[in-house]
Amino acid sequence: MGKIRILLADDHETIREGLKAILASEADFEIVAEASDGEAAVEAAKTLHPDVVIMDVSMPVLNGLQATESIKQTCPDARVLVLTRHSDEGYLHQLLRAGASGYVLKQSRANTVVGAVRALVEGRNYLDPAITSKVVGRQRERQPYSPVASLSPREEEVLRMVAWGYSNKDIATKLDLSVKTVETHKANATQKLNLPSRSDVVRFALLQGWLQDT
Repeated sequence: MGKIRILLADDHETIREGLKAILASEADFEIVAEASDGEAAVEAAKTLHPDVVIMDVSMPVLNGLQATESIKQTCPDARVLVLTRHSDEGYLHQLLRAGASGYVLKQSRANTVVGAVRALVEGRNYLDPAITSKVVGRQRERQPYSPVASLSPREEEVLRMVAWGYSNKDIATKLDLSVKTVETHKANATQKLNLPSRSDVVRFALLQGWLQDT
């Protein structure tokens, strides 16, 4: 397997230098470009097609949300890892809707960033444990019961894998099912729980604590 190609997008040079130092310790990581604003990040992604884009939220010209949307439109295979100081749930859901696959707090440990990059390359979503604990704790106070009981064991299994970021084809391979069967289980589960979008599925998975150990 070749190196994991990474694009760094942050308007603070000091943060980019720190990230490079963290990522350089991994032999299979390669920094292919840096960008100091969202527009430059979009252009670099179009040209270089990185595996992972590490994206700051607050940047000039285009912010991280706008840049993520543009990158996912032009480079759908690129996985966007948001790196921010904002632990607010609203930011999280906006960026998931924009197409981000991971969300890590800047104040987290260095190995959290490394683990997040690897999770994204493996096709999974990654949410900082500090965020999942906060969101799950708050939402469980509001919602003491779980609607998971309405799902069949297979529907729950498929929905968990969807939340982790696996494609229908990947799920079919891992569970030894046909793609059509996976699509049926996914449709049934999302209909039962009224989860029309990917971000809704991820949010539901957060509330159930499914993403804390991925």
